Amino acid sequence: MGATALLAPAFLTAAISCGATNSSASPDSAPGASAPVTGESVPATPTPQQSTPSPEATPDRPSPRPVYPPPFSSKVSTVTRDMVPHSWRPGCPVPLRDLRLVTLTYWGFDDRAHTGELVVHKDVAGDIEKIFKRLYDRRFPIKRMELVDVYKGDDFDSIEADNTSAFNCRPATGSSSWSKHAYGKAIDINPRENPYVSADGSVAHKNARAFAKRPVDAPGVINPGDRVVRLFEQYGWEWGGYWSGIKDYQHFSKGGG
Repeated sequence: MGATALLAPAFLTAAISCGATNSSASPDSAPGASAPVTGESVPATPTPQQSTPSPEATPDRPSPRPVYPPPFSSKVSTVTRDMVPHSWRPGCPVPLRDLRLVTLTYWGFDDRAHTGELVVHKDVAGDIEKIFKRLYDRRFPIKRMELVDVYKGDDFDSIEADNTSAFNCRPATGSSSWSKHAYGKAIDINPRENPYVSADGSVAHKNARAFAKRPVDAPGVINPGDRVVRLFEQYGWEWGGYWSGIKDYQHFSKGGG
């Protein structure tokens, strides 16, 4: 009986010791892994059954991608009579066969890309493509770019709509001589923000009066010596804002006038 009593504590001690050791070990622990220190946050490692793809990565919900504006594009094509029913007529100083339609991308006042159209002389179509690509890359905003025929060839209505346009078989303002627009070698850009200002400082369009004096710090405005003026000068175009007396801030032409 004395021997049995002496063995019992030893047996119980061993059993208790074994149970304590098993309870401290994690069933998912790898052999040799140490238990985490109390107070540290250790991220759980999910099993294959637990891992699920994030909502952005599922086929039904692809990851969001940054939205980029479309690249600049342009196309030059011949002009047909029905394209210019109001702006061209027999007797104009340039034959229809020498005109070209330039369809191009421009940056709008709404910070979006748009497609516009300009009719110009074939000799300057390449200039227009190169210049307006650089204006687009620089995000220079243009309000509108439609053929003046949308306004039935009425230059006043086109300007009133702040429309950027080029060819129009008409005389120069205040003159009986042909305008450079009649040759397809002139363009008016944002005519509201860049108005025609008479020698006395008056402006024909009421919506443009706030832009009559330079410099003006506003979107779409062309100021003396700015990047728009310098860009056109690189291709041999002159700016009406440098004329003496009257100022035609919207106007660029090639070959004088």
